[in-house]
Amino acid sequence: MSPQRSSVSRRSAVDQTARELLEWLSVLRAKATGDGLDAGDLAEIARRVGELLKVGRSAVSRYVGLFDAAADAITLIDRNGSIVDANLAAERMYGWSRQELRERSVYDLNPSLPANHIEHVWDTLAVGESTSTETTNRGKDGRLIPVEVHSRAYIDHDQKLIVAIARNISERLRSERDLRAGEERYAALLQAVDKGVIVHDANGNIVSLNATAERILGLDTESPTDLSRITEWDLYDDDGSAIEWSANPVLRAVRSGKRVESTVLGLVDRRSGHGRWVAISVVPQFREGETRPFQLISLFSDITELKRTSELFDQVQALARIGGWTVDLKQHTLYWTDALYRLMGRDPVSGISQDGLADMLVPEDRGRFESAVRRSAETGAALDTEVRVAHPSNRIMWVRVLGHVKSRRGVPYQMSGTVQEITSRKLEEERLRRQAQTDPLTGLLNRDTILAGLSSALVGNSAAQAGPALMYVDLDRFKVVNDLIGHTAGDRLLVAAARRLISVLPEGISAGRFGGDEFLVLMPSAVSEEEVCALAETISAAFTKAFAHSGEEFVITPSIGIARYPNDGLNAQQLLNHADVAMYEAKRRGRNTWQMFSPALALQLKERLLIETQLRRAIENEEFYLLYQPKIDMRTGCVVGAEALLRWRSRVLGDLAPDTFIPIAETSGDIVRIGAFVLEQACMQWRLWHERGLTVGHVAVNVSFRQFLGESFERNVRRVLEATGVPAHALELEMTERALIEDAPATEQTLARLRDLGVAISIDDFGEGYSALGYLRRLPIAGIKISHNFMHGIPAHETDAKLCRAILQMAQALDLSVVAEGVETVEQRDFLLELGARYAQGFYFSRPLTAAEFERFARDRKCLI
Repeated sequence: MSPQRSSVSRRSAVDQTARELLEWLSVLRAKATGDGLDAGDLAEIARRVGELLKVGRSAVSRYVGLFDAAADAITLIDRNGSIVDANLAAERMYGWSRQELRERSVYDLNPSLPANHIEHVWDTLAVGESTSTETTNRGKDGRLIPVEVHSRAYIDHDQKLIVAIARNISERLRSERDLRAGEERYAALLQAVDKGVIVHDANGNIVSLNATAERILGLDTESPTDLSRITEWDLYDDDGSAIEWSANPVLRAVRSGKRVESTVLGLVDRRSGHGRWVAISVVPQFREGETRPFQLISLFSDITELKRTSELFDQVQALARIGGWTVDLKQHTLYWTDALYRLMGRDPVSGISQDGLADMLVPEDRGRFESAVRRSAETGAALDTEVRVAHPSNRIMWVRVLGHVKSRRGVPYQMSGTVQEITSRKLEEERLRRQAQTDPLTGLLNRDTILAGLSSALVGNSAAQAGPALMYVDLDRFKVVNDLIGHTAGDRLLVAAARRLISVLPEGISAGRFGGDEFLVLMPSAVSEEEVCALAETISAAFTKAFAHSGEEFVITPSIGIARYPNDGLNAQQLLNHADVAMYEAKRRGRNTWQMFSPALALQLKERLLIETQLRRAIENEEFYLLYQPKIDMRTGCVVGAEALLRWRSRVLGDLAPDTFIPIAETSGDIVRIGAFVLEQACMQWRLWHERGLTVGHVAVNVSFRQFLGESFERNVRRVLEATGVPAHALELEMTERALIEDAPATEQTLARLRDLGVAISIDDFGEGYSALGYLRRLPIAGIKISHNFMHGIPAHETDAKLCRAILQMAQALDLSVVAEGVETVEQRDFLLELGARYAQGFYFSRPLTAAEFERFARDRKCLI
C-alpha cells in the first residue's frame, strides 16, 4: 500500500479497497459476458481478495489493540443485556476471563439493576447518543466496585450494540471522604477555640461562626433573622462614641485588604438590648495571585467584664437607653449603673431599696416580675421580661429586663443584666396589633379577629350549657345604592352603617366587618333566645332612620341571620355557615328582618355541604372540563378569541350548572384551586391550538374575587404562562366588579403587576353590579363585556338600547375594547354593528364548544388569524 493509503483511518482503508474491488468486478462481469475470463484475470482476482483480507486483518488488529489498551473496563452489550465482548481491563476489574464474561450479562455485574433496565436503556438511547451514571458493580469474588459508567449506542454489522465504559471511582470516593473528614476536624477545632471566630465572605457578610462567637454575641444561629439583623446593631469605639456600621473593622479590612489588629469595639443589639465589649482582630485571606481577599476571619474576645463599671460603657448604655444591674444572691446587695438611675429618673445619691425595680413597677406587673426573677435565680434560666414602670415624670414607661445567672459548682451566686426602655416599640406594636385586628375602612374588627373571638368564646363550653351566638348582618340593597352614588360615597355610607351598628351594641358584644357590606355580631355568652332576638330587633330598629348623602336620603335595612351554640353548631365554622344560611333565608323572606337558624335550613345546608364535599374531589377525579365560547369579529365573522367556560360532571351528583356550584366554591375557598386548574387547562389548550396552526388571538379565563384575596395570584399566572409557553398577550382575565371592591389597594397592585406582565384585564357582566366610572379611570382595565341581560331587550326595548349605546360611547371615549355577550338574533347583531360595536359572543354565532369542536368551527370559517 502507498504511504498515502497507510495514513487513512482503518474504516477508510477498508472502504476504499472494497470500492476498488467492486469497480473491478463490474469490469470482469462485462468481460465474462463477452470474450470470457483468462488465467490473468483469475490471478488478479486472487491478488485483490488477498489485499482486502490484509486490510481487514489490519483493521481488526488495530481495533483489538485499542480495545485492550484502554485503562477502563469496556463491555459490549446486546439487546438482552448479554455481554458480547470485553477488554483486558474488564477481566482485571471483575476477575472473570473474557470468555467467562461473554457467558454473562450486565445483571451478573450489577444484580441490583431492575429486570427491565437494559430494555429501558435500549429503547431510550438512540445510536450516537450516550449517557452516564454512577453505580456499584460486583466482581467475581463478590466484592463491590463503585464505578462511573458511560454508555453509548452504535451499529456493528447492522446490529445495534451498547458499549459500556466503567471507571473504578474507589479512589475518588475515598478522597472525597477524606476531604469531608478533614473539614469536620477543622469545624470541630473551630468550635473548640475559646475565642469567637467568624468567617466572612469577600463583602464582609457572615458565612459561619463558632459556638463561642454565638455565646459572646448572644446570637441564635437557628434563627436566620438573628444573623440578618446583626447589621442593625449599634457600634461604639473605645471612647464610647458611636461609629457608623461601615467603619467596623471587618469592612475596613474588606476595603484595605490589610489585617486589622486588636481593636476595642462596643456592640449593642437594638432589638434585645444585648450589649458587649470585644477586642477584635480581622485577618484577610487571599488566593494565590489575587489582591482582593476571598474571605476574612474575625477573632475576638469578650472584654465586657473589664469595661462593666467604666464611665465609657455607662455612656454607651445611656445612648442606647440601657442601664445595667447586678445582684449578689448571697449578700442580697443590688448594684445599678448610673445609666440605669438616669433611665429610671432616680437620683444615684438617694440609692434604691432592696426590692429595686419591683418598687417602681405598676401594681399589675409587680407580681409577674418578681416571679420571673425568683424563677431565674432558682433554676439558672435566663431572665427576659417586659414590664411597665411608673416614671417620676408621671408617664408610663415600658422596659425590657434581661438577665443571666452565674453559678459555682451548680450553686447560683450572682445575677446581672440590663434594663432597656422599649416604650416606642410597645406603642408601635400596639398600633400594629390594632391595625392587624381592625378593618381599615370601618374601624370595626376585621374578619379574622371576629372569628378568632368566636373561637375563643367556644373554649371551655360544653354542649350542655348556653354559649355564644353569632349574627350575620347583610345590608339590603347596598349594592344598588353604591352603584348610584359611586364607590367613594359608598365607602362613607358603609362607615356610617358600621357606626350605627356599633352604637346600639351593649358592652361586651363585638362587631366586625366580614367583607363588602356584610358584618358579624358576636354575643360571647347568650343567656337566652329572647335576649338574642331582642338584640336583633334593636339592630333592625337602628337602621329605620335614613342615611343622608349630598342632600338626599337613603334607607338601607339589614337582613340578619342568627346561629346559637350548641343547637346550631359546635364550632366556629358551623356557626358561621348556619348564620349565613339564616341570613339568606331572611333575604328570601323579603329583607329587613332577622331569621334564626332552623332544621329546615339545615337540610339546605346539608345539600350545600354535599356539593362542597364533592367539589374538593372534583379535580382529582377529573370531573371538571372546559368548553370554549368563540369570540367573533362581527365585521368579518372571524374567530378572534375563546372564552374558557368551566363545566362539572360529578360522579355522584351528575351535571351541575356553574350557577349552582361556583358560589359555593367561592364561599368555601375551593374556587382558588379550581380557578388555578381552569387557568392552566385553558393556557395548555391555547398552546395546543397554536402548535396545530390555529392561531386563536387570545383565551379568556374568568377570575373569582376570592382569587384576588390571596397574595399568590399574580405569581400563579406568571408560573402558568412560563410552564405552558403561552405569551402574556394571549391571556385575558375576566372578572366581575366585585373583585374590584373586596380589597381595593391589594387588587390595584395585583392588576398593575399583571398589566406590566402583558396580560389583558376586562370587566365581565359590566352594568350588572358595582359599575362605577372610577374603576375604569383608576385601574388598568383593557376592556369591558356588556352583560347578556342587556341583550334580551335590544333593539326593541328602548331603555336597554340606550344603555348599550351609552356603554359603547363611554368605552370608545376611554379607548376600551367592548364585547357584547349573549347575542342571539341577527337583529341584535345588526343593532350592535350600527352602534359601532365589533366583537360579540352568543348562540347566534355558536354555543360553547369542546376544544375539538372549537378548532373545527374556526377552521370552517377560514379564520386562521
